[in-house]
Amino acid sequence: LFFLFVSFKIPYTEKMATLSIGRAASRRLATVGSAKRGFSSLLTMTDEFPGLPLTTPTPSKASSPSVTTLASGLTIVSEDSSSTSTISLTFPRGGSADELLSEGGAALVNKNLAFKSGSGLSSALILRNLEDDGATPFSTAGRRGATVGFTAAPDKAVRLVPLLATSCSFEKWDMRDALKLSATEASVASENAQIVLTEQLFAAAYGAQSTMGRPFYTAGASAEGVMSFRASQYNLDGAVLSATGISDHAAFVTAVEEGFSDLPGGSGKQSAAAAYIGGEARVHAPSTEYAHVALAFKGPQNSALLHVMMTYLTMNSADNLTGFAAPGLVGIYGGAPSAAASNIADSLCTTLTGTPLPGNIEHAKAIAKADAVFALDAGSRSLAEAMTGSVLEKGSFNASDLAASYDSITTEDVTSAFAALVKSSPSMAAVGDIASVPYHATVAARFS
Repeated sequence: LFFLFVSFKIPYTEKMATLSIGRAASRRLATVGSAKRGFSSLLTMTDEFPGLPLTTPTPSKASSPSVTTLASGLTIVSEDSSSTSTISLTFPRGGSADELLSEGGAALVNKNLAFKSGSGLSSALILRNLEDDGATPFSTAGRRGATVGFTAAPDKAVRLVPLLATSCSFEKWDMRDALKLSATEASVASENAQIVLTEQLFAAAYGAQSTMGRPFYTAGASAEGVMSFRASQYNLDGAVLSATGISDHAAFVTAVEEGFSDLPGGSGKQSAAAAYIGGEARVHAPSTEYAHVALAFKGPQNSALLHVMMTYLTMNSADNLTGFAAPGLVGIYGGAPSAAASNIADSLCTTLTGTPLPGNIEHAKAIAKADAVFALDAGSRSLAEAMTGSVLEKGSFNASDLAASYDSITTEDVTSAFAALVKSSPSMAAVGDIASVPYHATVAARFS
């Protein structure tokens, strides 16, 4: 009772002040606690905040390529600097240049049979596995070679590698879809002036009935031809497997050896190399009211020199002309409305017969080198394509060697290559309203 009495006797103003101070202190503590959270000295940031992104990014590093050739003949090339992984399997004899006459169109159909049923897996299951791991599949083919692959996160890539090596079972529904898609692609290609011009240029350069001269976009392939072509040309011997973003090359090679056991390792048949002859091919389509003309010569085997020559032609020609390069060919292309079509061939010849200037050659070499080097950093798929091309040409890959291959080209090399170029018979292709475009004999006389 005495305690209560004493408490009651506390002056009113002093009691209220004490309560106010207590409330203010409580509010300050709450404010400080909510605005500034103290970090424990006993736990690391990772322990206290799991999943927190790194504030300091991983420093970039130079690519370190590795190359291994298996007993089956498959060459594996990988590098470890890419942030994403592209795994591509290239069959150098999977293009239309290796088709037999009875296999016309088989290369295109087999491209469209990529990731279809095989090795006991349905196409739905194959694509579901790729989709679940966030992979983007792709397949390409041309006159020389065919490629199948995917792009995925590096930690998913190795698990998906066996899907590239499935042995196609040619289920009737897969064949039906592939044949139908191939026919559609061939139909669309026949309406594209640039594609038609390319097909005609190869026919002019090598002969319409040669392996290189026959069109890639061919419809009406037979099931027997498709299966025989795949059995003979989709072999591991000579194939190249390129992989980006692979940290452990040895472990990757082991995984490939195990996952590629379904693919045959023997070498398939190889067609005789088509000889360059130089000729003319024309497709008259006056309704287009436009003329497309391409002039080409047999090019050097050195891909870097071929690239420099193509760049030089583009840089030192009229605005409506563009240099181009294809396997074994280098030339220049132009297009114009019907009224100006007669001047196209003259412009093409003037560009090719001009004497290359040293300063322009050095400029073209620098641009070509930059294009090649920048392609290595244009994404993991572009890097994988460069790796494959280097292995097929040289048997190895190294970014510094790529740059050196351009540095080693001299002005005399380019000048001599152009001089040898115009000594061969030109190949000429014309598509569209070409009534006023001169014929091959007139054009060839400019180079004699």
